[in-house]
Amino acid sequence: MARFLHPLVRGTTYTRWLHLWVPMLFESVWLFIDMSKPWVPAVLLLPLGMVPAVRRGEGVQARFMLAPGERSGEDTAFSVSPSVTWRDRWRTVLWLEARMVMGWVAGPLTVWLPAAAVLLVGAALGSGPVHTPVMTVMLPQWACALLAPLPLLALYGSVVGLGELITAIARRLLGPSPTERLAALEERTEQLLERNRIARELHDSIGHALTVAVVQAGAARAAGDPAFTDRALGAIEDTGRAALEDLERVLGVLREAERPASSRPTLTEADRLLESARASGAKVDAEVTGALETVPGPVSREGYRILQESLTNVLRHAGGVPVRVRIQVADGALGLEVRNPLTAEIPGPGRGSGLRGIRERAALLGGRARTGPDQGDWQVHVELPLR
Repeated sequence: MARFLHPLVRGTTYTRWLHLWVPMLFESVWLFIDMSKPWVPAVLLLPLGMVPAVRRGEGVQARFMLAPGERSGEDTAFSVSPSVTWRDRWRTVLWLEARMVMGWVAGPLTVWLPAAAVLLVGAALGSGPVHTPVMTVMLPQWACALLAPLPLLALYGSVVGLGELITAIARRLLGPSPTERLAALEERTEQLLERNRIARELHDSIGHALTVAVVQAGAARAAGDPAFTDRALGAIEDTGRAALEDLERVLGVLREAERPASSRPTLTEADRLLESARASGAKVDAEVTGALETVPGPVSREGYRILQESLTNVLRHAGGVPVRVRIQVADGALGLEVRNPLTAEIPGPGRGSGLRGIRERAALLGGRARTGPDQGDWQVHVELPLR
């Protein structure tokens, strides 16, 4: 019983019913103008639905009145963007017409069913026959008493049922279009990639710095040797300075994360990465084959990140060595290769994290990445499909 009556205490039940009544306001105004043509408002909805901004307004109404508990979610069922394609416009027109029809059904039920209950109660108390809009019904008092709750139950079912139905229709017609879903997925993918990268960077750089500081401080205190203490403090200072540089770089990524995915750098801006690497001492030999501007946005942005990570690894682990960069757009794929001579220098903190990120980025787009020694060089070779 409590479950059956639960919709009565939900605010959503009443906001949905109010949402059904809104079209009736315009219908009522029109009936004051010309009662002989009640279908005119439905015809006027056809050009109205073609206006791009109408879809946004309907989406906002649906979000706040049909499913208010979902408006703060990331993956809402209702789009609040204006119409972009003709398909979106026709979906908006169909939604407006469906909303008008549902309003025509909900409006009379809201008036007639409570009125019927009142008339039945009056007849049960002996006030006379039941007068309906269609006919006058003569019933005994006991029958009127038994039938009196039925209109209220019907009203309850109508309120709940029509509210669920209009919400289901809205999800279907006002839901995000395929283009919007793709853009949202792209944005979400970019955010997850950046979060993973931030987590790796923080773990490797800050974690390493804190570990070194703790170990060196403990060793210096145990040794009791001033010279050793000086060396330990020097190591802690150098490690801390490097960690601060890494932290500043990670914070830069965090500040950049607020930008939409479409504004992130792409491979068409690869020259600034190459120039930055050259300014840091690397001897970069770059070769670009094919039109980078034809590479789809997600592939181009991930390619830029992969090139950025590859050059960062070279500078971090090998220093100012010759670097060969090859970028090729051909045969429906983007090929990217970064090679540098192997060095015997001990790698710094974070070894393996950046390479794992490169492989994750490639796999996410259905591509593949190879990293590791190759003929005396260290190579990063990535292939990403353009479709």
